[in-house]
Amino acid sequence: MKKIFAPLALLFICATSLTAQKSITGFINSDKQLKIEADFDAQLNAKRVGENIKLLSSVPHHVGSVGGKFVASEIAKVFKDNGWDTKIETYQLMFPTPITRVLEMSGATNYKAVLKEPSFKEDATSGQLDQLPTYNCWSADGDVTANLVFVNYGLPEDYETLAKYGIDVKGKIVIAKYGRSWRGIKPKVAQEHGAG
Repeated sequence: MKKIFAPLALLFICATSLTAQKSITGFINSDKQLKIEADFDAQLNAKRVGENIKLLSSVPHHVGSVGGKFVASEIAKVFKDNGWDTKIETYQLMFPTPITRVLEMSGATNYKAVLKEPSFKEDATSGQLDQLPTYNCWSADGDVTANLVFVNYGLPEDYETLAKYGIDVKGKIVIAKYGRSWRGIKPKVAQEHGAG
């Protein structure tokens, strides 16, 4: 009995999964929805996607910029060309941008950071004029002077390693390498460890 039951159960599971693949939860008519999705997928074109990405990244387009208006207009044009009722809304909002930015290290060795990434010939967007400057958008204004501690990638395990060596970051400025986590984690973990 067990020998017969196992193959029958396997056959039932396979048949059920094949049926499940043809239906989509949440749609009354799965076949109609699957056709809509297949028609949409058939219109995707890698060349056109690449052209759109190049167009939309051809100018810096942060909020309130001339480039932002250009990108919004280009997107609206595409929508209108495809028959969508489209209009651009304008909102007044607060978006902090720096007036001056300075990052210096003083001590046995003095260093003043350039605060601008170099441009690369392989990336036409890297040398664009009117780029939004590098800054931490929601930081408070002011001058901060404190000892500097390098925290590798700024992950919890990096702070654990520093603690093993008796290095405390309380009240200090930390600097972390980019990568290995979402960039918002770095200041969060630094604050949790008392960095100023």
